[in-house]
Amino acid sequence: MLLPWEYGVRNLARRPVRTALTLVALATVVMLVFVVVGFIRGLEQSLAVSGDENVVLVYSVNSEENIENSSIAARTPSLLAASLDSAVKRYGLVHVSPELYLGTRVKTEEGEAGLGLVRGVSLAAPLVRRSVKLVEGDWPGNGEVIVGRLAAAKLGSSNNAMAVGRSVEFEGQRWKISGQFAAGGAAYESEIWCKLADFQATTKRQDLSLVAMLLSPGSSAAEVELFCKERTDLELRALRETDYYASLQQHYKPVRMLAWFVVVLVSSAGIFAGLNMMYGAVAGRIREIATLQAIGYRRRAILISLVQEGVLLAAAGSLLSGVIALTVLNGMAVRFTMGAFTLRIDSVAILIGCGVGLLLGVLGALPPALKALRAEVATSLKAV
Repeated sequence: MLLPWEYGVRNLARRPVRTALTLVALATVVMLVFVVVGFIRGLEQSLAVSGDENVVLVYSVNSEENIENSSIAARTPSLLAASLDSAVKRYGLVHVSPELYLGTRVKTEEGEAGLGLVRGVSLAAPLVRRSVKLVEGDWPGNGEVIVGRLAAAKLGSSNNAMAVGRSVEFEGQRWKISGQFAAGGAAYESEIWCKLADFQATTKRQDLSLVAMLLSPGSSAAEVELFCKERTDLELRALRETDYYASLQQHYKPVRMLAWFVVVLVSSAGIFAGLNMMYGAVAGRIREIATLQAIGYRRRAILISLVQEGVLLAAAGSLLSGVIALTVLNGMAVRFTMGAFTLRIDSVAILIGCGVGLLLGVLGALPPALKALRAEVATSLKAV
């Protein structure tokens, strides 16, 4: 025969201070799990949505995966357009985007400065980067820039400092912010875009970092790769954009592994904290447990009741943390080496966080309950 369900619930209410402290401890542990898992899911999502399978990137073969170090000739876009029929041609425009990509120190009007990512682009950029949408303001003119919605987070500044109409300073020149764009969570959202010619003049560079080409239907990235291999004098490399961001996924794999290891460490620390608190809770109830055995309740029934209390507390703590994570943490911007991205509290994060919380409730309650039940009933009844 099992103890009534209400018995475990009433026991929690009899010790409000201990119950509240245990609840806060469990909620804190689960919240840390949500933060780390949200970080992992946000990073993975940002890299997953950044690539377009119909876009091929052409950059220097010597730069490997770091496009910021790439340097190719300014005539490369015209060579690609003239030599290949792979690019989309519409309304007299070839969908080939020459770009100069650079990490540089950016200073806002409020005096905040940080390492920003600046991309010099032409009017072909929005034709190739199809996920980019201008959400406020206008396309940049001379001496103007448009900023991604996460550019402020990348710089560590306030959103107000990167508002339309304000200005930023980089490469020794002040630029007016003419607009803001979004890209569906892609990596571009942490960048600052300006006119390619202005950026080349400011940096005193006539070369490019890369060329992005939108493939026409029926074309293959292999055609562009073959061209780059044949023109060894240009020292070019062609890679489908989805493959490029897949390589970044592998590059950041150690970071993701470390983050999962942190989840395990936090969970383990939570289990030990739960054990400590549950041992204290059970130690004060030795006579109560012995009395229940004396009046006929089996040890299994008492064990289930004690575990029920731990699971109830853990479920309440997980629910509390889940609500806070969804309302506060979800969508929070995080700076990273590749730019910035948002924490993502999705179904996977909720499942892992709540699963860890319930696991803490079970594993935290079992050892102290088993220890108390192994004691002799007569000895326990005499306990003070």
